[in-house]
Amino acid sequence: MNDLRDAVVVVTGASSGIGRATALAFARHGARLALAARRVEALEEVAGLCRSRGAEAIVVSTDVTDPRAVERLATRAEEAFGRIDIWINNAGTGVFGPYQDAPLDLHRRTVEINLLGGMYGAYAALPRFLGQGHGTLITNISLGGWAPAPFAAAYTASKFGLRGFTASLRQELRRHPDIHVCSVFPAMVDTPGLEHGANVSGRRIDTGPLVYAPEDVSETFVHLARHPHDEVAVGWPARAAQAAYALAPGPTEHIMGIAIHRMLDRARPARQSYGAIRQPLSDRPRISGGWRRRHGVPSARILSLAGAALLGGATLLALGARAKRQH
Repeated sequence: MNDLRDAVVVVTGASSGIGRATALAFARHGARLALAARRVEALEEVAGLCRSRGAEAIVVSTDVTDPRAVERLATRAEEAFGRIDIWINNAGTGVFGPYQDAPLDLHRRTVEINLLGGMYGAYAALPRFLGQGHGTLITNISLGGWAPAPFAAAYTASKFGLRGFTASLRQELRRHPDIHVCSVFPAMVDTPGLEHGANVSGRRIDTGPLVYAPEDVSETFVHLARHPHDEVAVGWPARAAQAAYALAPGPTEHIMGIAIHRMLDRARPARQSYGAIRQPLSDRPRISGGWRRRHGVPSARILSLAGAALLGGATLLALGARAKRQH
């Protein structure tokens, strides 16, 4: 869909972070939006901002772990706009810390939100796409779907599952050329999600310098709505993780384990928090987590150029070392 004006877009997890940025991005293109999350007040605020940009928007309170609620979301979108063109599975959460230190229900809830929530979204969207002969399903996965993240075992399990699920759907639908299943793998993104997830590590999470803006992901969603692709990374660390784990899974796991352990060793103490996993928080809904602003992190373009320079330098060093060994 090169022209997104009047396209009907469903966005889950639309109250804050990437989902909020996504709603505003599609609103700027004149799409008609069905916005879903648990907090109605937060959704109403986003919907108001979308309407101020000339877009139509409805709000549907939805817990993505409830398949009946997800089906009700699809029905409400159809009733309001007549069809669904694009469905974006964006709701997500995580538990950070030693697996055995978190209450088991937090791990279960993480898998329900991330994996089952995406599956319920597909279950609601695909029959409608097949009935009308077109549609695009976009699922926000994360680089955690390519390389396992230590101290985020349930999150990693759900994201690996999502990648396999969406890849399977693509093959099922290969005879329907106008129905697309797109998977998005962002690198670390500066959203309130770090606060909304659970942290039982006893240490403050540090995103590090390679953190991207939520708008970088939302613009990728807009691009995929116009030009669908199977799997798309956002940020060079995600591309690097994909290549590294595909070529050398053992060393990649080892390096990631060392890096996260060292990060925790240096991190400042923090109280345990269960975030918004069990129930929504009452914080002010926002797009950014504020980390990039506080630490002066540059734009995605500069990060990508820096990453390319580092990768190029490492490649030249490796080639030089190899040439020396050969002589």
